[in-house]
Amino acid sequence: MKGEDLLAYGADLLAYGGIPTFMRQVATRDLEKLDVAVVGIPYDGGATSYRSGARLAPRAIRNVSPLLWGFHREHAIAPLGVLRVGDYGDLHVSPGDASATLETVHQEARTILRAGVQILALGGDHSITLPLLRAYAERYGPLAILHLDAHADTWPGPWDHSSVLRLAREEGLIDPTAWIQVGIRGPLWSEADITTPTRLGAQVWTTGDCHSRGMAAVIAAAREAIGPRPLYLSLDLDAFDPAFAPAVGTPEVGGLTSYQGLQLLRGLKGLRVVGADIVELCPPYDSAEITAILAANLAFEVLALMALAREARSGA
Repeated sequence: MKGEDLLAYGADLLAYGGIPTFMRQVATRDLEKLDVAVVGIPYDGGATSYRSGARLAPRAIRNVSPLLWGFHREHAIAPLGVLRVGDYGDLHVSPGDASATLETVHQEARTILRAGVQILALGGDHSITLPLLRAYAERYGPLAILHLDAHADTWPGPWDHSSVLRLAREEGLIDPTAWIQVGIRGPLWSEADITTPTRLGAQVWTTGDCHSRGMAAVIAAAREAIGPRPLYLSLDLDAFDPAFAPAVGTPEVGGLTSYQGLQLLRGLKGLRVVGADIVELCPPYDSAEITAILAANLAFEVLALMALAREARSGA
């Protein structure tokens, strides 16, 4: 679909009017009509480190998503013209019941993937990544993962947003040779917060590394490690400095800029992106919707990568 066609599509809808499904795409659970299902997972567990409220994020991201218009300038592609994208609505969660939520999200994600539909998930806190990875690993085997975050999320303990990547690694859901963490920083409980991710196999790029060595180096290392493997993107908004993403559950100073995040995702062009989640937006703290707008734009970048991969497969 060309840019002028997109202007005609929905031209009578103002960005602030109408029903705010994600990018105004059809609300449907008919998986036969979809290539990508945008799903909300409105869950924040009881073990949030600082702020609660991530359960309100899917609605906040949908509300600002009509600002995305539809044509990606740098990639020269209109993802909605390549992919059949629909707003699947929210997966079922059970507030206060972590085990039930873990199971229902896993089962609903499995149903979507078995239909041959990819998932773009709007969290929720970072704990939602584990049931999604379980469903993805059942379909694809151990996954390459690019994990954008201020925190390694490899703490010991039960399932929550601080332990999710350790659990995924221990369950064999992640290929440890293709596990990239970007944006890590901040005060620590102990030195184990540094040694555990690398012991588990992660390639760790701190924010200091990103600034001193440059995003081009990060992208090159990620592309080399990931190669042709199916790639899952887990994008925690606290990877970004609070100046660019103030409304997150556990803010850390000295983070990435929003443009560095865009650079990183755009540098993944040509890789086999099969799914993604965007997590830890905390709308009650979001002045002027700054963080929600960033989250929506990251989602658009993911859709562009998926569309480019679809075009590459079609042309092969």
